[in-house]
Amino acid sequence: MTMQRKQQGFTLIELMIVIAIIAILMSFAIPAYRDYTIRTKVGEGIQLAAAAKQAVTETYMSSNTWPGTNSAAGLNSTISGEYTSAVTVGANGVITISYKSTVGVSGNVQLQPNDATGSVEWACTSTIADKYVPSECR
Repeated sequence: MTMQRKQQGFTLIELMIVIAIIAILMSFAIPAYRDYTIRTKVGEGIQLAAAAKQAVTETYMSSNTWPGTNSAAGLNSTISGEYTSAVTVGANGVITISYKSTVGVSGNVQLQPNDATGSVEWACTSTIADKYVPSECR
C-alpha cells in the first residue's frame, strides 16, 4: 500500500493577511525613512558650517569684531556640498546655510554667534521644519 502525500501550501486568506501586515508596516516605514534621509542631507550643511564657525570665532577673538564675509573670516568665497548650495558669513558673523532643491525641503539654517559670556556661543534658527533639522536647531 502506497501512502499518498497531500500537497501543502498557503491558502489565499493567509497570503492576503501577510500582504496586509506588510502594507501596514510599510505605511510607517516609508515616511520615517524619507524624514531620516532629509535630516541627513540637512546635517551636511551643519557639518560644512563647522569650519566657518571656527573661522568666525577665531576672527572675533583676534580682532574683537565679527567678520561680515567669507573672505573676512579667512574662508573660501564658495563653500558647498552635495546637498548644500552655499555656506556664507554675513553681517555680525551670522552664518547662513542654503540648501539645493534635491534635499526635498526649502529654507535655510542660520547660526548666530553670541559673546555674552566671554566665549562665543552659537544660536541656531531655521526656516526648515523642526523634524528635519538637528536637535541643536529646534
